[in-house]
Amino acid sequence: MIDLPPKERRKLGIVGLGMMGEPIADRLANAGESLVLYDVDRSKTEAVARRTGGEAAASLRELGASSDVVITILPNSAIVGQALFGPGDCTADGLRKGSIVLEMSSGVPAKTIEFARRLSQNGVAIADAPVSGGVPRAVSGQLTIMAGGEPDVLDSCEPILRHLGSTVIRTGTLGSGQAMKALNNLVSAGGFLIAAEAILIGEKFGLEPNTIVDVLNASTGMNNSTRNKMKQHVLSRTFASGFALDLMVKDLAIAMSIADEVEMAVPFSKFCHDHWAAAAKSLGAGADHTAMARFAEELAGKQKKISG
Repeated sequence: MIDLPPKERRKLGIVGLGMMGEPIADRLANAGESLVLYDVDRSKTEAVARRTGGEAAASLRELGASSDVVITILPNSAIVGQALFGPGDCTADGLRKGSIVLEMSSGVPAKTIEFARRLSQNGVAIADAPVSGGVPRAVSGQLTIMAGGEPDVLDSCEPILRHLGSTVIRTGTLGSGQAMKALNNLVSAGGFLIAAEAILIGEKFGLEPNTIVDVLNASTGMNNSTRNKMKQHVLSRTFASGFALDLMVKDLAIAMSIADEVEMAVPFSKFCHDHWAAAAKSLGAGADHTAMARFAEELAGKQKKISG
C-alpha cells in the first residue's frame, strides 16, 4: 500500500466540479475528508469550497502541491490530459512524489496508461475509477465504481472510494475500469434504444405506452431504461436524466475503439454507436441522452409522439 497520511492529515484535491464532481465533493466532505477544489468556473469552485469547508485552489499547480490524492472527474481524456500536463497551468507541476491521481472520468484506457507513464517519472501513481449510477446515486453515495490499477494503489484509494460507492469492483490493470465503464454504457445504450422502439411499435399497434412499460418491467424485457428512464424521462417528455447524449456517444466510441484494439467484429455494437451518433448530430449539443427517444420517433415517422 502506498503510504498516504491518515484521513485527519491528508488532503484530497478534486479537479472538476460538474454534475458528478460536485456531489462527490459533498460526499467526501461529509465523510470528514479535507478538500482542495478546482473548476474552470471560479464561482463554482468558491461556492463548493464554502459549502464543504474546502480550499478553493487558485491554480491547478496549487491544487497538485496541496493534495495527497488528486481526483479528476472531467468530460473526457483530452481535458484530463490538459488538467494534468498543460499547456500552461497544470496539476503535474505541483504533484509530490508518493501522491496519487485517481482518474474517475469516463476516459480512454490508452490515454490513462500514457498518463501513468508520464506521472511515474516523478514518482506519482495513478488508478482509474469511473462510476455508474448518475447524479442521484452520486448524491446518496451508492455509485458503482469500476477500479483499475496496481493493487497497492487501489488499496490506498479504496477507503476514499467507499465514501462514494456502495459497490467497488476491481476490474484489473490500469485502464480496465474505463474499459468496463464504456462496455457498461454500450449495453445501457442498446437497452434504451430497443425499449424506445418497442414502445413505438406497441403504441402503433394500439397499446398504451404506460402499459407497455409496466409489462416490460414485470417480464424478461426489463432493463435499467425500462425501470428508470422510460416513464420518468421519455413518457413524461422531460428528457432530463442529467446525463448528456454527447457523453453517451463518447463512451460508445471508446467501446468501439476497444473492439478495434482486440480486432473483433461487433456489428450490433457498431450499429448502436452509429445510431446514437446520428441522434446526437440531429438533436444538437446539450441534449439529454434520453432524448434519443425523440430521434427514434423521427425515424419511425410518427405523427404522434410517445406520451404517457
